[in-house]
Amino acid sequence: MSLNLQLVSWEESVAKHSIEEFVASAVDGPEAVPLPERIAVFDNDGTLWSEKPMPTQLHYVVQQWQDAIKADPSLAKRQPYRAVKDGDLAWLGRAIDKHYDGNDSDLELLVKAIVGLVEHNSVEDYARSVEEFYRTAQHPSLKRPYAETVYQPMVELLRYLEAHGFTCYIVSGGERDFMRSITEEYYGIPPERVIGSAYGLTYDWESSSLRYAASLSFFDDGEEKPKRIWSRIGRRPLLAVGNSNGDVPMLDFTKFGPRRGLSLLIHHDDDTNRGDPPYDAGAQSALAAAADRPYIRVSVKNDWTTLFPFTVQQRRDQ
Repeated sequence: MSLNLQLVSWEESVAKHSIEEFVASAVDGPEAVPLPERIAVFDNDGTLWSEKPMPTQLHYVVQQWQDAIKADPSLAKRQPYRAVKDGDLAWLGRAIDKHYDGNDSDLELLVKAIVGLVEHNSVEDYARSVEEFYRTAQHPSLKRPYAETVYQPMVELLRYLEAHGFTCYIVSGGERDFMRSITEEYYGIPPERVIGSAYGLTYDWESSSLRYAASLSFFDDGEEKPKRIWSRIGRRPLLAVGNSNGDVPMLDFTKFGPRRGLSLLIHHDDDTNRGDPPYDAGAQSALAAAADRPYIRVSVKNDWTTLFPFTVQQRRDQ
């Protein structure tokens, strides 16, 4: 196996050895699994790339809201526009954290304002807007392109699994079409293997186009994740990776199936100033569950030797 298909950014630890042993058993021996059944699923925000100080899609949405406030200043009288006008990004982050703690009051305000941005847009126009955002935007605290905030250990894990016959999917609370614009370039995952929250769609007979409705078809988080995995893939995963409370049902669905499964929980405990802050907010229930369930807890501090080691060009040259 070539060097870039090994877990070179992983410490020689329980986490790495558990992955290697599990994959070896799935490929050969009495527990070997047929190729079509080697399915792996990955959360996105906080699992495949950095999600603090706010998820990337929220950054995109904030820019859209800023433009909306300029056009209609009265919007700033209510949330979430008020938080955007005041530069209170912490309010937006807390809305996500509150959701993971079971309180969706602020998330409902966010979703209502988000779906209003895309109403009547064609899927192609939205894709162009998102692609332009990715071409120009930088991570607000790391000050680098989003392509360079992908976790290198996780990219290595994707390639490692694929080299052993696994088919990898993204299963995220993030919006599906927003992620599809970059998953192939950043992760090597094609758009048809991206499962996420979805705006409602309508068919325009006059223009023969798909357009977004001012609604959320479903929010792919919590118990919705196993439902969407089954409806899209039709198989129970062998391996799952997540980092938040909303990933617990997906991790359980994988771990407690008829076949032996492996569930990894990423713990953002790195206080070494390598560029990604430590945090437990939004993951407290998952971390507590890991104490009682046979998950493998992956410490960002102790199990990963690097986080963002490569520039975009270096990654393409691998």
